[in-house]
Amino acid sequence: MEDDQRVIDLVKELVHRLLNTQSPTDSLSNRKNTNTATSTTTQYQQALKYAIRILSSRMTPSISADEAAMAESIKRQLATKGKSSDALTFADLYSKFALKTGSGSVNNKWAVLYLLKVISEDRRNHKTRSDSRVLNGYFGPALSGGLPALFENKLIENSRDFNSTFRVLSRKERIEKSLNDGLLNDNLSGSTDNVQKLRGMSDNLQKLRGVSDKYRGSNDNVGGFSDNLRGLRNRENLEQGWNGGVLMVSKDSENIRNIAYREFANFVKEENEVSEEVLVRDVLYACQGIDGKYVKFDKNVDGYVLPDLVKIPRATRTLVRTLCELGWLFRKVRGYISESMDQFSAEDVGTVGQAFCAALQDELSEYYKLLAVLEAQSMNPIPLILENASSGNYLSLRRLSVWFAEPMVKMRLMAVLVDNCKVLKGGAMAGAIHLHAQHGDPLVHDFMKRLLRRVCSPLFEMVRSWVLEGELEDIFGEFFVLGQPVKAESLWREGYGLHAAMLPSFISQSLAQRILRTGKSINFLRVCCEDRGWADAATEAAAAAGTTTRRGGLGYGETDALETLVSKAAKRIDKHLMDVMYNQYKFKEHCLAIKRYLLLGQGDFVQYLMDIVGSELSEPANTISSFKLAGLLESAIRSSNAQYDDPDILDRLRVKMLPHNTGDRGWDVFSLEYDARVPLNTIFTESVMARYLRIFNFLWKLRRVEHALIGAWKTMKPNCITSRFFTKLPQAVKLQLILTSRRCQVLWDEMNHFVTNLQCYIMFEVLEVSWSNFLNETEAAKDLDDLLAAHEKYLHSIVEKSLLGERSQTLYKSLFLLFDLILRFRSHADRLYEGIIELQARTVVPSLPSGDKIKPRRPSNDKSSEPGSWLGEGRKALTQRAGEFLRSMGQDIDAISKEYSSLFQGFISQLPVQQHIDLKFLVFRLDFTEFYRQSRESC
Repeated sequence: MEDDQRVIDLVKELVHRLLNTQSPTDSLSNRKNTNTATSTTTQYQQALKYAIRILSSRMTPSISADEAAMAESIKRQLATKGKSSDALTFADLYSKFALKTGSGSVNNKWAVLYLLKVISEDRRNHKTRSDSRVLNGYFGPALSGGLPALFENKLIENSRDFNSTFRVLSRKERIEKSLNDGLLNDNLSGSTDNVQKLRGMSDNLQKLRGVSDKYRGSNDNVGGFSDNLRGLRNRENLEQGWNGGVLMVSKDSENIRNIAYREFANFVKEENEVSEEVLVRDVLYACQGIDGKYVKFDKNVDGYVLPDLVKIPRATRTLVRTLCELGWLFRKVRGYISESMDQFSAEDVGTVGQAFCAALQDELSEYYKLLAVLEAQSMNPIPLILENASSGNYLSLRRLSVWFAEPMVKMRLMAVLVDNCKVLKGGAMAGAIHLHAQHGDPLVHDFMKRLLRRVCSPLFEMVRSWVLEGELEDIFGEFFVLGQPVKAESLWREGYGLHAAMLPSFISQSLAQRILRTGKSINFLRVCCEDRGWADAATEAAAAAGTTTRRGGLGYGETDALETLVSKAAKRIDKHLMDVMYNQYKFKEHCLAIKRYLLLGQGDFVQYLMDIVGSELSEPANTISSFKLAGLLESAIRSSNAQYDDPDILDRLRVKMLPHNTGDRGWDVFSLEYDARVPLNTIFTESVMARYLRIFNFLWKLRRVEHALIGAWKTMKPNCITSRFFTKLPQAVKLQLILTSRRCQVLWDEMNHFVTNLQCYIMFEVLEVSWSNFLNETEAAKDLDDLLAAHEKYLHSIVEKSLLGERSQTLYKSLFLLFDLILRFRSHADRLYEGIIELQARTVVPSLPSGDKIKPRRPSNDKSSEPGSWLGEGRKALTQRAGEFLRSMGQDIDAISKEYSSLFQGFISQLPVQQHIDLKFLVFRLDFTEFYRQSRESC
């Protein structure tokens, strides 16, 4: 309050001195009227009121307030005039003046320097100004550029109303007429009184400088006092220049232009019903989603409109509508944020949607700050056109359109994103926003990049957590990795997968697959292998990639860093997983055990097992005990080299009886199984073991056929008893026996050739070659997927080459028909040689001495006492029965031979047309001499 009162006192003193300061020529005449001037008090009050209004106004100089630049300008001006000593003195005084701070110092030092410079320039202008130039009228001070001056009281008393004077003389037509008639020149040349008045103005100005120097250390308002006093001098000059109703002005084109501006300003006020300040305020309200006094939101047109009843120019109406588009966009964006955060549940919005809303809210906060600044500027009045408005801090509609240029672009982008993302969430939302970031405009690109960094933050955090920790932090289903609860053996194959709809476009498919596999590897190690070594591998990967394991380490635009992190993490974690599978769980050893026992690669074990279980498996399937077969399996293991295998492997080998039908024998239902426990059951799944079982059944039947042919050969081989038997037979029976035995031997040889070559093909060209390729691929495998692919390829190769594939079903059926025919031949061969043995016993026994008689081989089954037996009949009947038996067996063997030849020819003819190349080479083994091809052609 003391400072305010002090300023008022100074202003009063200044006004008092200015009013009492008079020119030398008129001082004597005016001094006589000092006691009689009754209007002095009124003039003093008016002048004081006018001075206070100027000092309290917002008028400011048109140059920037730079204290150092102003001091440098004064110093340079003194130096250019040759006053170097004055320049040094000023520099020394300014340095002391600038260092003085605190209580009692001048705050606005720039204003003091500016006042000093203006006073100096005004003094120079008065010295060089020609007396012939008359500075009367309202525009004189603007042309002179000097300080304002208060004129004599007599002129003030004789002045007329300013507004009426301006209205009379501001018409363009009168100015032009005066200029054309030369009236102004006459008035200017004949007005000697005006010259005297100008001299008085000069004296008054000198006194004003003295007063100003006295109070130049006052408050900050004094700095702008010189400019504010120009308005007072403008009015007094106009009043002083008014002489007999004619305005004394200069013949300057700027005067005509200013008068025209004033005329245009009055015309605009008459045409507009609503002022521009009100429209600006309404537009600012509309941009905040609020209805103004005139501009309101219309739901029918879905936008802000200005009523047609309001009288404003069409250009102004169009500009208002254009500016209000920002408000319509703002309502859309704000409505989406409110709807997403308040009305919808968190599950429907998701964390990415929440981040999107937060990013939009931050952009709206910056928008609110801009509106606050514009609101403050809108409080300032809009100056008239003729006033110096270039540096004024006001807000018009056109200025508002400039301010709204950048926010309009951002708000349009946000509105487009809001429309596109209403039904999206998670990675799909991030991908949709990313598509709009591919823009050539730097403003749009930077804005979208800043927005996407916020939006994608939850998504990249999910990637980081999944790749480095194996945690699927996706409670709202937004991540492109989808998990589901499954059993441990199905964790790798079915537990996790890619959700293509949630895969953003800035993450490639290959990168997404690597991300998926890396997280799956960690979960497989943690759940199935019960291993914790992956944590060290993840830490090493993060360190190698140059990132950190903490949250926020990744963000949008860092795709290279993401790829590096995923690549490093996948490499180390996969390597650790393969070490665990090979070393801790001995994957290769288990694969070899399956090859040796389920694929019958352990020859001694298989042969011994088939020998000891043959009699048991010949019984009906429903009478066989699985416990007895398990005991026989243990015996086969202990009697072969299998006993030296790892006990853990041998414990996994078990007997399995397949479901049987009526009439099935033990050979049809017997099989072996291998118990693949966690984590090996991830590779040896139930479907995989079912395929191994199918291969085992095929190989087991092939071995059974081979075993049957070997047994038939043991029965058919010649011996001394058979040779002696041939000498005792009649010639007809002997010939028939020889023919039948020969057919049987030839057919056995053909069957043995087929079975032997087929078994060699399966064991060597199929199993061993596939196993060798499998070992090579396991060595090259870098992750569990590669290992699974290698094993799948290995198993598929065996199935296809072994005629078990889908494309070889016809061959497979033909092959099994051949197997059944061979087994039937074995039974016929057994019957034939059993009959021969009985016939031999009948013919040999009578011819031998009583002491050398051969005892029956199976006394309990002696058929001599049975009715219709060969031994119970006479020799003639025996010969007859032998001939009938051999004839019957010969016919059966011929029928089997014909059927075998037909089936075999059909089987061989199908091999060349098979798609698998190895099956074509099987023909070379079976028909190396082209015997069957020639037979087929001859037929």
